[in-house]
Amino acid sequence: MRRQIIVMFCCLFVFTAALAPRAMAADGTPNRGALFRIEQPAAGNAGNAGNVAWLFGTIHVGAKSFYPLEPKIMAALENAAVLALEVDPLGSQDDIARAVREYGMYPAGRGPASAELAAPYRPRLERLLRQYDVPPASVAPMKPWMLASLLTVREFERQGYQTDLAVEMWLSHGARARKQKIVELESVQAQMALFGRMTTADQALFLQETIDAIDGSEQASDARAIATAWATADQAALDRIAEKTATDDTFSGRFVSRVLLDGRNPLLADGIAKLLAREKQSVVAIGVLHLVGKNSVPELLRRQGLRVERVY
Repeated sequence: MRRQIIVMFCCLFVFTAALAPRAMAADGTPNRGALFRIEQPAAGNAGNAGNVAWLFGTIHVGAKSFYPLEPKIMAALENAAVLALEVDPLGSQDDIARAVREYGMYPAGRGPASAELAAPYRPRLERLLRQYDVPPASVAPMKPWMLASLLTVREFERQGYQTDLAVEMWLSHGARARKQKIVELESVQAQMALFGRMTTADQALFLQETIDAIDGSEQASDARAIATAWATADQAALDRIAEKTATDDTFSGRFVSRVLLDGRNPLLADGIAKLLAREKQSVVAIGVLHLVGKNSVPELLRRQGLRVERVY
């Protein structure tokens, strides 16, 4: 499974199989993603014993059919004092623009990314830009990793996925309508810096692997597999995806496993534990692949002595 697709489910950046088994809420609304109930045990600080955080796994694309979510998570959202996200996509657009300029764009006079690619990949990139109706001049300032992300987004859009209907986007709109406090567990600068710190050669390899994945139709099939697993709350499928991610030995596979998941999960878990200590009831929504696998966020929270229950 190509990791460029996985990136879309780890950092801020539909189809479902008609015959896929669906876990249903009592009212017939499908469960989505994964949901955990995190509780501060009575043995903890007397002031926060019994505090509850609902931990919900998201994907960073969406479809109108995803919403509203099932009643259990909707009730949690209505009753929560705080919604915590990796990054609020409706937060400071100036901060997002600065991060893009700093980590995703070449300094003036450098670029384009195609110059960094091995010669056989250059015409393949040109063909993909034509296929997605992207003017080459518009992406000339983009570093290779940023261009790879754009190509991935365009491939999702071609299949019917929409980033403006991403789960975090929908949750953020809802929290604003409820006048609910939103906190960020990370920052867009920190997320983009993980990519920006790659060497130019590594970024070129990341882009080349993206081109290979799209040309080989792996991007499309993997996207459907992950979106279907999320849309049907398929625990077994999500576990299989986590296992494939952990054993992928491509450059982008190692980057996702070591940097985007293993490197970030402890910080996300610590942020959730701190939120739980101070809030009576909260909802935390992070990429679903942070919630599965050996060193998942729920497992790290268990190791901190918190009570962790998987709801679905």
